[in-house]
Amino acid sequence: MSRYDIRLEIGYSYPGFVRDARHILRIAPRAGAGQSVERFRLAILPEPSEHVIEGDFFGNRGDHVLIDHPHEALRVEMRARVDVRRPLPELGGSLSVGAVVAEAARSRDSEGEGPLQFLGSGRLVAPSDAVAAYLGERLTPDMPIGEAALALSRRIQAEFRFQAGVTTISTRVEETFALRRGVCQDFSHLMIAGLRGLGLPAAYASGFLRTEPPPGQPRLEGADAMHAWVEVWTGAAGGWLGFDPTNGCFAGEDHVLVARGRDYADVAPIDGVLMTSGPQRHHHAVDMVPIGDEAPVPARPGRPAVASP
Repeated sequence: MSRYDIRLEIGYSYPGFVRDARHILRIAPRAGAGQSVERFRLAILPEPSEHVIEGDFFGNRGDHVLIDHPHEALRVEMRARVDVRRPLPELGGSLSVGAVVAEAARSRDSEGEGPLQFLGSGRLVAPSDAVAAYLGERLTPDMPIGEAALALSRRIQAEFRFQAGVTTISTRVEETFALRRGVCQDFSHLMIAGLRGLGLPAAYASGFLRTEPPPGQPRLEGADAMHAWVEVWTGAAGGWLGFDPTNGCFAGEDHVLVARGRDYADVAPIDGVLMTSGPQRHHHAVDMVPIGDEAPVPARPGRPAVASP
């Protein structure tokens, strides 16, 4: 079991006044899937004129806000305490790859967590024959799906290089596959496209990842980040299990789930509609502190302030 105090800061500075703006925030940790939310607070500056909370089709919380007066910046701060109980399951006891493919093909569950939603195309990811062939080199139909998914995560981690700045939100799976470089979003999209190409339901998971400092070094404030990984459907009895291709591991108690969807477009932390001119400046920082740890060391003195809860 792990308990965390999490703080997320998101900020935008605009080149001029924005007259009005609408935003959807998807930054609240989910309850269920091995975790519970003990407390949650959200602060937004400027204060919204409207704030409506709605769940989406996939069960994610969305905070819909309207700011209808001129503003030069947006500041969002989320604070939560989350209890995570997600030990590594017995992966060798899961259904075989072939059995999961057959069960998914027979399924008629069309709800937001049903496997049918995660076999086809989303807005950014479609099943890929090329990536399916690549992943299929290490699979046999009789392999337990849990062991197979972990092995594929480790293969991507070993054969693809983590490198920021070489891709964007709109980078397609085919580009990542050719480059063999990218970030967590790219590797998650890649694994999803290949698994779906093999007939295996796979979802995009967004959330928080605890990061460890080098041995003997203090933990830095803002050193954690929003992260992405893959959830694989292991059959109706086994449900969804998370696997992290960026780190080649099971998504266990160091991972806190915020949103699940077909790809990043379904779970983006902030979407919005506004009118401005010129480039925007963006600030994003996460602190994920295990309960009982010492206070973090500030990493960036003088960073933009946000509202206090």
